[in-house]
Amino acid sequence: MHAVILAGGKGIRLRPYTTALPKPLVPIGDQHAILEIVLRQLAACGFTSCTIAVGHLGQIIRAYVGSGSRWGLTIDYAIEESPLGTMGPLLTMRDRLPESFLVMNGDVLTDLDYADVLRRHVASEAALTIATYARKVHIDFGVLTTDENRVVGFREKPSMDYRVSMGVYGLSLGTLDGYTPGLPLGFDELVLDLLKHGNPPHAYEFDGYWLDIGRPDDYDRANAEFTTHQSLLLKGA
Repeated sequence: MHAVILAGGKGIRLRPYTTALPKPLVPIGDQHAILEIVLRQLAACGFTSCTIAVGHLGQIIRAYVGSGSRWGLTIDYAIEESPLGTMGPLLTMRDRLPESFLVMNGDVLTDLDYADVLRRHVASEAALTIATYARKVHIDFGVLTTDENRVVGFREKPSMDYRVSMGVYGLSLGTLDGYTPGLPLGFDELVLDLLKHGNPPHAYEFDGYWLDIGRPDDYDRANAEFTTHQSLLLKGA
């Protein structure tokens, strides 16, 4: 099984931590970087190879990860000369990718079974599988429903339940047909194109532990929770 890790972003929302380090290498706990945890998890799930898309401070990631042999992985790299969006880097490495593979952000902390996501993707025969997570948002205002300047509904400080993308996907190589290598391609654009053409993605619903380390508050929470969740996140790794 093969995975692609997207690690080329600048991590602007996580500054100042990412001023000198790429976001996937910020430390979690006393001994680990986010990317190391992800690589150990992939190896424990049975993945044997991985391509890491690097850009901002990519040389530091390459120096840290190397060939991947210490995790039992064969790792190569794709270099982003300019920002290509979430899915754009995949277009530059098509000749290195198998028919079905996993794609994930390099800053995800979760106990998701990556191998099961890929297996379910292959079984579904979908063009794209999106790992999803349940979220609840509390709105601190009274919410009005209006129609032609008339209030026709009212809810006082409601909560909204919805599912979000976890930043982990199963992808089929043919899904990238028709897109131009070297041009940006966002996850949103790909999903909207699939919906437009009547080829909806498959949803992989997950309700375990997941934290997207996008902001300083998320990073602080990850470090605060890591001791408690270490055995969960690194089980079998």
